[in-house]
Amino acid sequence: MGRSKKGRGRGADVVAEAVDGGLAELVPDPDRTRAWTLLVDGAPQSHVDLDDPAYLSFEYQRRLGHVIDLVAPAGRPVHAVHLGGGAFTLARYVAATRPRSTQQIVERDAALVQLVRRELPLDPNARVRVRSTDAREGLAKVPDGWADLVIADVFSGARTPAHLTSTEFLTDVRRVLKPDGCYAANVADGPPLAHLRGQIATAAAVLPELALVADPTVLRGRRFGNAVLVASGRPLPLAELTRRAASDPHPGRVEHGRALTDFTGGAAPVTDAAAVASPAPPPSVFR
Repeated sequence: MGRSKKGRGRGADVVAEAVDGGLAELVPDPDRTRAWTLLVDGAPQSHVDLDDPAYLSFEYQRRLGHVIDLVAPAGRPVHAVHLGGGAFTLARYVAATRPRSTQQIVERDAALVQLVRRELPLDPNARVRVRSTDAREGLAKVPDGWADLVIADVFSGARTPAHLTSTEFLTDVRRVLKPDGCYAANVADGPPLAHLRGQIATAAAVLPELALVADPTVLRGRRFGNAVLVASGRPLPLAELTRRAASDPHPGRVEHGRALTDFTGGAAPVTDAAAVASPAPPPSVFR
């Protein structure tokens, strides 16, 4: 069982509990009164501020937040699918910034879902449904053309499962999206960036408009890190995405068009038959 101080604020205990994916820990943020970081087996998964759900602490989540901000006019409700739940950070962000949105979270780890629901409860007015099932199985149950936005942020043991990296998976994402809908994925990789290049090629085989947002040092292959891959059937808001990424506390670079094609370097799309999980991060990443 986990343990925590009731009232859960500054000075609260760490909540530690075994979940399906390992040991989950909710660690209080010393700088924010009701904010927590979720770790699973020592790997940071999410940060949540219950008093300010529009606050995004993690670099890659801020970049996904930019995509959420730009997927539709400001404040307009959207239909969103979140593959991978963590602490429901991005679903909370959508609910806070786009009231009356309808959302589905697909999170395989049922014990983690129970822990998050108990310790970090969702706003009861948020229209969020949580399914405890495999991401691809959950996606298959979403109606055709339902979603304005599909976000993939799925990790098992700090690696994205192989079956969520293929053209067959992306084809089902496209089925779920509205014609002007958008797909955004958190892709983790390090030198020589073969996985990232393959994921760009895979998305390009299914959706015609692409952009990649990442720290320049990651794009240059100097360190392991996260990149946000954005894909759509319609032109992306590249100028505003570039401006927002550049103004982050840790500025990101947006690659698109010919530069992104060159970066991909002739990598082939990944199919189910050849798919492998994303590479494991080096131990130094979480120190």
